[in-house]
Amino acid sequence: QVQLVESGGGLVQAGSSLKLSCAASGGTFSSYIIGWFRQAPGKERAFVGFINRSGGMTYYANSVKGRFTISRDNAKNTVYLQMNSLKPEDTAVYYCAADSGPYSSSWYTRADRYDYWGQGTQVTVSS
Repeated sequence: QVQLVESGGGLVQAGSSLKLSCAASGGTFSSYIIGWFRQAPGKERAFVGFINRSGGMTYYANSVKGRFTISRDNAKNTVYLQMNSLKPEDTAVYYCAADSGPYSSSWYTRADRYDYWGQGTQVTVSS
């Protein structure tokens, strides 16, 4: 199995940027597809995006497309979520998740398709 730890969250104002990290250990990092999800208070966990094993392909939810970028550095066992032009509606706890895959893109937009999860990091965007 793989263990995941998110970091980098914080309180920022609308329009600013923030970069989250997802550090992995305990597994072969390059064998996992890594997804990002977020959960706002009172809402279900929602898909943000995912990145494939090599980092050559990413897929994003429409709500973040063009603003968020996922990248990975397999040598460092880390996946990043660069968030730009943040909006108050981006406020949530952000989680990274891992799955051995590969399956279809639609498969990885659902939280229940991932077996391994980090503890989450809070992102708050003020207006």
